[in-house]
Amino acid sequence: MTMASAELLVCKTLAPGSLIDVETKSRHYRIECLGGNAIRISGHPDYCPEPAPAQLQGSVDKEGTLELGLIGRGRRMVFLLDQNRPVTTSKILHVRVEQGKAVQPKSSSSVH
Repeated sequence: MTMASAELLVCKTLAPGSLIDVETKSRHYRIECLGGNAIRISGHPDYCPEPAPAQLQGSVDKEGTLELGLIGRGRRMVFLLDQNRPVTTSKILHVRVEQGKAVQPKSSSSVH
C-alpha cells in the first residue's frame, strides 16, 4: 500500500485500520484509526513512545479554533490520552494516510 499526502484529513471518514503519518515541527506521529475518533498513537517520547489508545479531538488553526475530527497541514493536532490528558502538538508539516483494508477492493476470494 502507498501513502497519500493530504492537506486536510477528516479522520472519522477513514476505515478502521487506516494509518496516518503526521510530521510536526518537533515530532513524527504514527496514528492507527480504530473507528470514529478512537485512535492508537505513538511518536512522543514522554506521552506515547509506544502505541497508546487515545481520542482524536481535531486540530487548532492559526486563530486558535479547534476543528473537530480534522488533521490539517499548518495546524496543531489535539488528542486526549487516558480520556483526560489533552496533548497539543507543534505545527503540522506533513500528513500522509494509508487507507485500511476495509476500503480496498477484494483481490482474493479466500475466507480468513
